[in-house]
Amino acid sequence: MNSTIESSAEASAVKPQHATEDTAAHRAMALLAQFRVVTTAQLHQMLSPNARSVTSKVLSGLLADKLINFSVLPRAHRARLWFLTPRGAQVATLWPELRGRSVVPPGNATEARLRAPHTLAGIRAHLTFLEGAGARGDEYGPLDWVPEVAHRLPDTGGEDRLIADAVMHYTASSPRRLQFRAFVEIDRATMSSERLASKLISYARFHDYTPQPVGRRRGLVGDQAAMLAWQRFYPRFPRILFILTGASPRTLQQRTEDLRAMTVEHPLVATLAARVPLGAAVLEDLEAQGPSAPVWTPLSGPAERRSWMDL
Repeated sequence: MNSTIESSAEASAVKPQHATEDTAAHRAMALLAQFRVVTTAQLHQMLSPNARSVTSKVLSGLLADKLINFSVLPRAHRARLWFLTPRGAQVATLWPELRGRSVVPPGNATEARLRAPHTLAGIRAHLTFLEGAGARGDEYGPLDWVPEVAHRLPDTGGEDRLIADAVMHYTASSPRRLQFRAFVEIDRATMSSERLASKLISYARFHDYTPQPVGRRRGLVGDQAAMLAWQRFYPRFPRILFILTGASPRTLQQRTEDLRAMTVEHPLVATLAARVPLGAAVLEDLEAQGPSAPVWTPLSGPAERRSWMDL
């Protein structure tokens, strides 16, 4: 009898264990907050690649709760394009994984569709790294591709901000553990080749930019010891990857050659290329062979293709 009472007392003294893992609904909303618009198929690949029914159930529940909404892509077999509602953005905005990022959902279905082409191309590229990391046993998750990262540029005319299409955080496990960061530019051949190549100038300016402390005049002793702007955010300047799509193979090859020419012809970019790995690849090649395959053309030195990690 006493043993029964003692066992009951011990059981009642055990505190209940609360779940610490994020729910599928939480992960889905975090993905929509990060990428702003995502198709059903892409959410499935990031959320539950081995259980499509999980994705459908999660989306149905969030839609019923008016935390998400969708638009229909007319030229993609009527695929649904999902995005947060203002209410959903309000719920997600303070989550730890989104700290420091503004959660700004599309205002309506039309805005979501207009944003879709460039954003979905970027997610296609992201998914190749996600699949490749899984095959290699590397550390790279659905939220390790951060879209639209902005940094200030020196006030030397032209644009005053560098906005990378994405910053990627990737940890390779073999042959030894290495952490990689990359600025990613997605090119759909919608701008001139010259304008695309000029993005390298912006990266070169950011690489050399040392902000002047407020109230300090240029040239004072100690300016040389000031921290470079990028060192406030990264332990090492991220490599720069251009991912090209939306045109014929010949056109994409020409655009890659123009990027290589910029590293030779512009002195700031030449200095950048001597210190930072730069490369370009075609999105369809990444999808067919994986990003770790020799599909990347270095933008300086020999043009022999290699893995993005070996640029």
